[in-house]
Amino acid sequence: MPSKEREPPEERVDRCMTGIEGLDNILNGGVPRGNTILVTGAVGTGKTSMCLEFLVHGALFGETGLFISVTESSEKLLKNIIPYDFFEDRLVKEGRLHFIDIPVMYDRLGLDKPVFDYEEIHILTDAIVGLVREMRIRRLVVDSITSVSYRLKSEEIIREFVLRMGAALSAQECTSLLVSEISPTHERYSTYGVEEAIADGIIVMANLERRGDLLRTLQVVKMRGTQHSRTKYVLDLTTTGVLLVPLLKGGSVAAGGA
Repeated sequence: MPSKEREPPEERVDRCMTGIEGLDNILNGGVPRGNTILVTGAVGTGKTSMCLEFLVHGALFGETGLFISVTESSEKLLKNIIPYDFFEDRLVKEGRLHFIDIPVMYDRLGLDKPVFDYEEIHILTDAIVGLVREMRIRRLVVDSITSVSYRLKSEEIIREFVLRMGAALSAQECTSLLVSEISPTHERYSTYGVEEAIADGIIVMANLERRGDLLRTLQVVKMRGTQHSRTKYVLDLTTTGVLLVPLLKGGSVAAGGA
């Protein structure tokens, strides 16, 4: 009897290593290349810091990264990453790391309407994908997709924006992190409930109160293209980067890293 054809092993999946050891372990080696990931959580959970680390490690690996800032200036972001031990100024000077403020893009594209319709979204999407293609970007962060969505007219247009951009970036083999801002009591992973259904992956970051202390946590609840742990981890932001330790049942923290 002929043997049944086996599925290709996961090791053959082209992965984008985040450079965050605990997260790469959770994802069985890294994010499948070209995935669009929703990094979601409340204020102060470490979303921006983790996304910046993802870009910096990529630059050190030789992959060009682009950070599109919607809520604060690139100058302020650069000040935030300088204290990290792994950050090197040359990465920006040599063009391995690029930072763009989206208000500048809006001005250059003539997008001055308070509310965007399909036409404006197509213009914005084409411009972002054009930058990715021209600069050979392999890692992209948009911080935040929620702030962009405030200018969109409906859930249908938000869906069109995320779908269109995700498909085009995947075709360029660009792995993307879209930051989603939600309130601590929010029952969905995104403000509008649209982004989470379209994204290839969802990483949830939260604050957990324990014995009067406020811990940051991280949990991968969805990731297409790879097996992954759904365990909740305690996240610590240090000068050496993001550290993850499993959060055990009952709220205790495991000894040792992920």
